[in-house]
Amino acid sequence: MGYIYLYTGTGAGKTANALGLALRSVGHKRKVVIIQFLKWWKNTGEYKIRKMLAPYYEIYQFGREGWHGLDNLGEEDKRLACKALKFAEKIIKEKKPHLLVLDEINLALHCKLLEVKEVLEFLNKIPKKTDVVLTGRFAPKELIDRAEFVNELVDVKHPKEMVTTKGIQY
Repeated sequence: MGYIYLYTGTGAGKTANALGLALRSVGHKRKVVIIQFLKWWKNTGEYKIRKMLAPYYEIYQFGREGWHGLDNLGEEDKRLACKALKFAEKIIKEKKPHLLVLDEINLALHCKLLEVKEVLEFLNKIPKKTDVVLTGRFAPKELIDRAEFVNELVDVKHPKEMVTTKGIQY
């Protein structure tokens, strides 16, 4: 039976938690598909490793190039988020992954790029052998209620300056 794992909160590590589960799955030769909402940057470790981990690991990005801020999202962002969800529907039918990661889907919902109802309908179509990971800040209550495992990452302490260490933050 597949489970839904949800990582939310204002602390760092939501995507990193999902990637840890992906690495474990690949280690067992289980098919993993990662779909990233609102992300476009290809210089991240999780994107760059895709060829090394093939055929067990696939990653797809559906974000507009550049950082625009959450207050500057528009129709193109909504179109890309909808395209990502439709792509996820196609993936579960055609590739039947053991693990499906919907990275930043919670944030896409918070920004009104998707409707909670359509995400819940999608989750109801997930095959029993597929586990799903949902990440992103501001997870809606409906997804928290739907998930079997929910973890909230809380920012307890961090440096004042922005830290971007290759292999850690990206």
